[in-house]
Amino acid sequence: MAFFQKRHSPLQDAFTKMNILDINKRIKQRPPFQMVEKVIELVPNVSAKGIKNVSVNEPYFVGHFPDMPVMPGVLIIESLAQLCSLVIETDGAEDPDTVYVLLKADAFKFVRAVVPGDTLTLEAKVIMAAGGLYKFAVKASVDGQLRAKGELSFTAARKDQLYS
Repeated sequence: MAFFQKRHSPLQDAFTKMNILDINKRIKQRPPFQMVEKVIELVPNVSAKGIKNVSVNEPYFVGHFPDMPVMPGVLIIESLAQLCSLVIETDGAEDPDTVYVLLKADAFKFVRAVVPGDTLTLEAKVIMAAGGLYKFAVKASVDGQLRAKGELSFTAARKDQLYS
């Protein structure tokens, strides 16, 4: 499940780039489950474009599939969800007890396989934000060719309620 903490960031520019160190300050996932390695552009609360380099050394390729490695669709969705987490900003009122969890993956279409050696370009755009709910239009492409697209929704949740 993709989840992240909504937090304020000093990002004030309308257009921001992030390297892996900047990303590590903002999301909790780490290799082998960290799926966003670079942010090409970020407009807080609006949109982002990021990069996932797909390597044959990733552990899931051992079993998916041994003679024909293909990145699992659920991990493409997770990559897009992690990018969405970087888009959400607060107005400075950070609540350390609230996280945003993936509520729904909707209307996903997987057009073509993502394979080792691909550079997956991830894109996320907010299409609705209100009352602790966020909905994003997302897509993943390789060399400008669409590989997957759909919508992801997130909701605010209290940390103490996640395990109850």
